[in-house]
Amino acid sequence: MPKSVLLVEDETLLRETLAELLAEEGFEVVEAPNGERARDLLCDRAFDLVLTDIRMPEMDGLDLLRNAMRLAPQTPVVIMTAFGTVESAVQAMREGAADYLLKPVQFEDMLVRINRAIEVGELRRERRTATEQLAESGTFHNLIGESPNMLKLFETVRTLSTVRSSVLIGGESGTGKELFARAIHYNGVTRAKPFVAVNCGAIPENLIESELFGHRRGAFTGAVRDREGYFEAASGGTLFLDEISTLPINVQSSLLRVLEERVVVPVGDTKPRPVDVRIIAATNQDLRELCERGLFREDLLYRLDVVRITLPPLRQRRLDIPLLIHHFLDRFSREMNKHPLGVSDAAMRAMLNHEWRGNVRELENVIERAVIFADGRLIDLEDLPFETQGGDDNGEDLKRAMQQYERQHIIHSLRRHRYDKAETAANLGIGVSSLYRKMDELDIPKNIQELDEAAGRR
Repeated sequence: MPKSVLLVEDETLLRETLAELLAEEGFEVVEAPNGERARDLLCDRAFDLVLTDIRMPEMDGLDLLRNAMRLAPQTPVVIMTAFGTVESAVQAMREGAADYLLKPVQFEDMLVRINRAIEVGELRRERRTATEQLAESGTFHNLIGESPNMLKLFETVRTLSTVRSSVLIGGESGTGKELFARAIHYNGVTRAKPFVAVNCGAIPENLIESELFGHRRGAFTGAVRDREGYFEAASGGTLFLDEISTLPINVQSSLLRVLEERVVVPVGDTKPRPVDVRIIAATNQDLRELCERGLFREDLLYRLDVVRITLPPLRQRRLDIPLLIHHFLDRFSREMNKHPLGVSDAAMRAMLNHEWRGNVRELENVIERAVIFADGRLIDLEDLPFETQGGDDNGEDLKRAMQQYERQHIIHSLRRHRYDKAETAANLGIGVSSLYRKMDELDIPKNIQELDEAAGRR
């Protein structure tokens, strides 16, 4: 497919000559006699490069450059000028120009610069796409949410990532306790060290000490060789103990000793081994109540509960439901190579009103199932595996959540089309002016740099 160039030059003879020469080199050339016409063309379609004069009536090249940076920030702009002062070149480059040419233009030199600018632009887009994909799959970015209680938790995660203190994470099943543990680990001082996750409730009672602390060969029937425990495997990093409330009392005593003395003694051995591990524990039980009932050691609770994070159930963060739906919809569409067109308003309202007793995990499963059956169409009520509730008890929350979903849907489309407004509007089935109006109404940044900066501030 030929590379497209928007050629902007008010001198007709020069413009037509350059257009003919570029076309002979295999470029698709679209001509504009002035900056205003070029701006309109940038609203209508995407280009691989803009080549523009500086001195033009109505709108000069620098003003066009500023418009291009707003309308199509990933499209390189090369400036042509007969007034080749250092000041004009520096100003153009500061405004975001990819390169500049001095008139009279040497065609061979122009070709080299155009091809180089297009190549650099493509590399930047590829790098940005790769970065976004890594961010989407990265642990911290899997913490989806913009509700006030979640934003506060994100700040706590950032703080905890800079230290190695023990953390106790509470919350109902399915709220994402392991995701938060991974976020704390991978975004701070322990990121280069191991993260070892252990589901304490899934280990048979007679094997728990061996699994945690290791064992020597012959320590018990079946111990045919020495085995390193989870504590040593996580040395220098983080040991995540999920369902900590299920540990038997005798194992709790051994765990307390390890936390106090910072050494482990493998089963069947007498020689302590030093360990340097940060503990993050998680539970869906009230450990204080278990202490009162004699089922959990109070001194162990004090050791684990240096900093406590309590994750809210999904029903208490309904504003995040559209964000989560969009996240899972995008993920499962890629993984399954399915192409659902989105979520109908009726299905969105039903999911906003659902109780979600299984929290985020339940929502994830619902979207995975819906993507399977809604290939090529909108996800609708019949794709949801629960009875929908009549009416709307959430009032303003529902309205805000629907706006949030619309905002995220537009942002997703803008990113997918490299912030090309014309392509985005066509994909959304609206006009470019309507897209701009929506972006203003929903406070969507006008270019991808501002969007990334806003995301970074969160």
